[in-house]
Amino acid sequence: MTDFVARKAKLLQKLNEMNARLAQVEDALDDPMPKDSEDAALAREDDEVLEEIGHAALREKAMIVAALERIVSGEYGVCAQCGEDISEARLDVLPYTPVCAKCAT
Repeated sequence: MTDFVARKAKLLQKLNEMNARLAQVEDALDDPMPKDSEDAALAREDDEVLEEIGHAALREKAMIVAALERIVSGEYGVCAQCGEDISEARLDVLPYTPVCAKCAT
């Protein structure tokens, strides 16, 4: 039996972490470019990495929000593809997963 209170708390904690990570990325991307061309090139490369980190955080945040919505609707822990229960072990590792291990493969 899924402990929805504990799962929700874990998801909310993860959501707060994603929001903090996104704020850090946005702050770093707002830094002015160096005037030196070599330093500016390195800064652009760093910005590309930061942007990808930001995109990954946004994707994870969307999955967390969707999982929280499934808790509210009573669909949390049920595979969105086959309708079977998602194992507790899988939810321990990926608390925001919408599918069971079988459907994920």
